[in-house]
Amino acid sequence: MTLELPEPIDAYFTADKADGEAVSQCFTDDAVVKDEGHSYQGRAAIKQLKADVSAKYQYTCEPFACEQQGGKFVVTSRLTGNFPGSPVNLRFFFGLEGDKIASLEVIP
Repeated sequence: MTLELPEPIDAYFTADKADGEAVSQCFTDDAVVKDEGHSYQGRAAIKQLKADVSAKYQYTCEPFACEQQGGKFVVTSRLTGNFPGSPVNLRFFFGLEGDKIASLEVIP
């Protein structure tokens, strides 16, 4: 069974297999990403975050559930790779604005 995701979210998970530039284009200009206790605002910071993570770890991310909670889409994904604690299920809380992602918070 294929998981149906809203287009901006589907584009994010596709871009995550590519590079920081591809990932950053999924977001609004002033989007905020919160991950591992840090906040990153704007496309340049998001692009750098992806580049830093990709330089440090190799991983795959497979979304397997999606629901709406309080105006956000919550996607649960299985991450497998060469990082401590692998594999792990993470929840991605997406706030959308039109056809872009305005906010993303990643929580175990």
